[in-house]
Amino acid sequence: MRNIKLVIEYDGTEYVGWQRQESGRTVQAEIERALEVITGVRTIVNGSGRTDSGVHALGQTASFRTESALSLTQIHKGLNSVLPRDIAILCAEETDPAFHAQHSVKKKTYVYKILNRPERSAMLRDRVWHVHVPLDAHGMNEAAHTLVGEHDFKAFAHAGITVRSTVRTVFVSKVAKKGDVIEFTIEADGFLKRMVRLIAGTLVEVGKGRITPAGFSEILARCEKTKHVHAAPARGLYLKEVRY
Repeated sequence: MRNIKLVIEYDGTEYVGWQRQESGRTVQAEIERALEVITGVRTIVNGSGRTDSGVHALGQTASFRTESALSLTQIHKGLNSVLPRDIAILCAEETDPAFHAQHSVKKKTYVYKILNRPERSAMLRDRVWHVHVPLDAHGMNEAAHTLVGEHDFKAFAHAGITVRSTVRTVFVSKVAKKGDVIEFTIEADGFLKRMVRLIAGTLVEVGKGRITPAGFSEILARCEKTKHVHAAPARGLYLKEVRY
């Protein structure tokens, strides 16, 4: 039995997320359908983790087991020939039998993109959060740096989550302005449901001057949501990279 690892790019606009479900189109289901077309066998694909409805990926990772004799090139090209145009397989490789796309993860990196200018964008409408008022990117970056290290992220977790611990370790957290686009990048050993979007939404509150970087840090330390903690729209979020 072969164990195949895929790296996948997708535009999440038309999907209700990565994970297969009854309520609509999912990226996982599209890839599993494509695999069945090229191999003739129904195959389960395991992703590195869920992405919410409307969230994009620059480097989602998935793995599956197969007895197919197709070469890696045939799998790679075959999937791309069958998949819809908003999903692309960037690479396919044979990997260790013990590898699992979800359970073997060491770090993940997300990027959140904000278009910060008065005019909306026709081209980027489903790929950024448009904030028309000027944002203080320097203050946002100062606040973002306070996330580095091991912290309890309960204040930035979806209210309905059921996990053993809300403690996570952040290795990189920064905000950079590139022209009209402000990018928030965060790398951690794991993420809670809606965590990145809740952080991004709160960083925008810092950028608007509604709270200070110190006030942002206090929200984290107290593990309590305030009126300034709210989720940024899904369309600005990208899963950039998964490390093993």
